[in-house]
Amino acid sequence: MRPAQAAVRARRSVSKVTDAAPTDAELLELLAAAGLVADHAALRPWRVIALRGDARARLGAALAEAAGLALDEHGGAKLASKPLRAPVLLAMVAVRTPDHPKVPEWEQDTTAAGVAHLLELLLDEAGWGVMWRTGPYTRHPAVAAMHGLGEDEALLGWLYVGGRPDRWRAERRRMPDAAERFTTLT
Repeated sequence: MRPAQAAVRARRSVSKVTDAAPTDAELLELLAAAGLVADHAALRPWRVIALRGDARARLGAALAEAAGLALDEHGGAKLASKPLRAPVLLAMVAVRTPDHPKVPEWEQDTTAAGVAHLLELLLDEAGWGVMWRTGPYTRHPAVAAMHGLGEDEALLGWLYVGGRPDRWRAERRRMPDAAERFTTLT
């Protein structure tokens, strides 16, 4: 089996991670590789925002605001604590060039999502626990403002990254029946 295929087959989401986290330098090295994803017109329609320390609590407050919950309410406090589940969150952002003559916005979004997925694979292969999370407030204006997103940017979600616990259950995933999803036209 080729190394890329082995990495894809071995990848598992890790929902509970330790406080260990990759450095910015380590993240930049992996991101440089992930950034080689197929990219029509070489627009590089993505960016990544690392949230560490208090930035995670500010995200939690923005999520509670988006939900219309006060931080001192049980639901608000619970929602606000979710970004604290990992020592670093990587906000994956689609950076769109509107009305591009060759590359529609949906294609730019797929490139950004490709970078996110490759980065997730590379983090997993490097031994980090990682899980891609989204939610109903990903595109809310309060959450966008917390990240400092521009008018032509959209948040795709966050990679929650941390150390893998000594004992974590790597769930066996059932391989999809590719033949059910594959068609050949001649």
